[in-house]
This record gives sequence, C-alpha cells and structure tokens, in this order.
Amino acid sequence: MFVVISYDISEDKRRTKIHKMLKSYGQWMQYSVFECDLTDSQYAKLRARLSKMIKPEEDSIRFYFLCACCHPKVERIGGEEVRDETIFFA
Repeated sequence: MFVVISYDISEDKRRTKIHKMLKSYGQWMQYSVFECDLTDSQYAKLRARLSKMIKPEEDSIRFYFLCACCHPKVERIGGEEVRDETIFFA
C-alpha cells in the first residue's frame, strides 16, 4: 500500500526520533511529510511504534492511503526526485 504520512510533533526531540524512524520506512518528501510503500504488516508495525512515541494531546500523525489507481496520478513540481523504493527496510 502506498501511504503519505504527515506529522505535527511539538517537541524537537520527539520529532527527531519520529523523523528517523520514518526514514527507514519511506522517502522524506517535505519537512513533515513522508511517502511510504508498505506491506500490511509493515504499516501495522510502524503505526504501533509511532503511537507509542507521541503524546496524543500535543502531537498529530496522519496517514493518507493512495490506491493503486491513484498513485500514478501523483503530480509533482520541483523538489527531489523520487528514489528507488526498494532500498527501504523496516
């Protein structure tokens, strides 16, 4: 499944830990946005790990799922080119 993950984390230390974790699952696209191509089990593991790291009353993480038909319709202007998704391990 292709997932766009965005986050708003209030504390620098927690935000850095979450950023580092997400880098092992997908590609960093913008300041608080990652694109990840995950299996169901990878998503479940990532979601569980993230939910333990945040403070729900202060922080927010959103998961946007793109279906196979929608993923090719993602349009970009500028920014870093998408890397080979096969290099990511979870």
